[in-house]
Amino acid sequence: METVMNEAVDSAGLSEKHGSAAGVVSKPERPDWTIDQGWKNYTPEQHQVWKTLFERQTKLLPGRACDEFVQGMQNLPMGPDEIPDFNRLNEVLVRRTGWQVVAVPGLVPDEVFFEHLANRRFPAGNFIREPHQLDYLEEPDVFHDVFGHVPMLMNPSIADYIQAYGMGGLRARDLGVLDKLARVYWYTVEFGLVRQNGGLRIYGAGIASSYTESVFALSAASPNRIAFDLERVMRTHYRIDDFQESYFVIEDIDRLLDLAHVDFGPFYRRAEEGPEHLPGTVLSTDHVISRGTGDYHRGRIGGVVT
Repeated sequence: METVMNEAVDSAGLSEKHGSAAGVVSKPERPDWTIDQGWKNYTPEQHQVWKTLFERQTKLLPGRACDEFVQGMQNLPMGPDEIPDFNRLNEVLVRRTGWQVVAVPGLVPDEVFFEHLANRRFPAGNFIREPHQLDYLEEPDVFHDVFGHVPMLMNPSIADYIQAYGMGGLRARDLGVLDKLARVYWYTVEFGLVRQNGGLRIYGAGIASSYTESVFALSAASPNRIAFDLERVMRTHYRIDDFQESYFVIEDIDRLLDLAHVDFGPFYRRAEEGPEHLPGTVLSTDHVISRGTGDYHRGRIGGVVT
């Protein structure tokens, strides 16, 4: 998520469509919504956009990204000079964790998205932002999806956790609690922080792929940084097009592996019965790592609270 023009708060999280990729939404011929990446169709200008984004993020992330992200990046055929070829990425990913990246044209229906994740297929948009969109993009593109997500899919704990998310997605939808599950995904896979090397480090793709939020999440005085608690996160709204007001911190990446084996049912029931929290709320029961000033969001115009 990059610097944005306005702000909003999630309502149902994700409803009819769900996924990491976005763009021109049209149902493809294949029932699983996959398409060919069309790697040979990328223009020199598009590869240059990737290069600009890649180089500035890789210069910024040392000391900010977690060890697992750095290691994953080092072990993947991913560099600055060209948009990665999904086939080459998959040769490495499949050997390491059994995952593969599949190209999709845009947001896919919930059942398609969950089916992909449950079978260790990560749907990624095959388009890349325009040069004038380097610092703001409404929809995740191939840079967010591949640079942000794929290095962490090289980690066994993350690999199992995201598969478990896919397996639990249809159940959550049938129970009418998809918004609760979406918040867990948002505050972990997309915008999660982890304690590591004597400080806080980034593992969430929404931060790792964003030049501005990589700084804001770790260095700004404005946001809260709160120890992760599953039920608390299920009750907490999030910002869908602005910096987060609160980040939730796990003790180590293997904590996500523990979550992959938790029965979310009792947590859904308690979350449904309890109060909902705005993104910037700090509770007396929170384990607060650092309480933010709230200066960034205070007084900003706009926003939708539901």
